[in-house]
Amino acid sequence: MVTYWNITKRMLAVFVAQALSVIGAGSLIGIDVFKSASLAGLLGIANVLEILARKYLNDGKLTKEEIDMAFGVLDSKTHNDMNGKDTTEIIDEY
Repeated sequence: MVTYWNITKRMLAVFVAQALSVIGAGSLIGIDVFKSASLAGLLGIANVLEILARKYLNDGKLTKEEIDMAFGVLDSKTHNDMNGKDTTEIIDEY
């Protein structure tokens, strides 16, 4: 049960982090702030859910390392690495 609660709280954090990153950008191109933030947050959650589902399909269980890796894709260090630095280690984990 602790794992589910941990994943739920981290999903909320993903939503907030992704939503806050586009609030200004959406208004610049004429998209409602709420819609752009909601879309960004939901897409961030979908990205993490996809990774978790793929890891679960491998062996029918999720380890703490697999969960951390799925959420680590969106953390600031990894996000910066994916924007111009070497990403082979991150991509190989998929």
